[in-house]
Amino acid sequence: MTTDIKTMLTWRGADADRLEQVRINISGARVRAYGRIISAATDDHEAFSVSYELVTTDDGITRRLSTRMLRAGGETQLDISRDMDGRWMVQTPDTAVHSDFGGAETIDIELSPFLKTVPIRRFGLPAGKPSVEIPVVHLSLPGGEVGQVDTTYTFGDGTVDIVSPLRTSSVTVDADGLVLDYPGVASRI
Repeated sequence: MTTDIKTMLTWRGADADRLEQVRINISGARVRAYGRIISAATDDHEAFSVSYELVTTDDGITRRLSTRMLRAGGETQLDISRDMDGRWMVQTPDTAVHSDFGGAETIDIELSPFLKTVPIRRFGLPAGKPSVEIPVVHLSLPGGEVGQVDTTYTFGDGTVDIVSPLRTSSVTVDADGLVLDYPGVASRI
């Protein structure tokens, strides 16, 4: 596994109605990423665009996720940050909510193949663990709701089974733990 990665990756939604592109800078377990998810309107949701910036610590623990969501009905900014004591703050222009989210140290954005990479690299491929169950801060799209989801990652040879109350998937990853295929969601192009 490569410890230092600087690249731009793109995933196409399974129904070709969505695209995620992210510029990543990975150094060991530390991640800094700037991404965007763009989705056309579907039967389930209106069209939306989400830009984000993710920053982790040297240990791969999420420090901050800043997002800006655009929909026909307007725009929303959301900052989710974690302090050194493990407390999270979810901040919008109007409110700030504090929570420990069950001790979560990582965050996920619904429909994002890239955000699956952070715990995969942190707990699986480099650590050599066969399986890990962790609490995850989850940001739903396009609604923007934030909550905690217990998620199990089981690591195989080039695959990772991800099980949560929201979705069960077997993603394919490259030698660096970056998602290639997230069935039913997106594939890297």
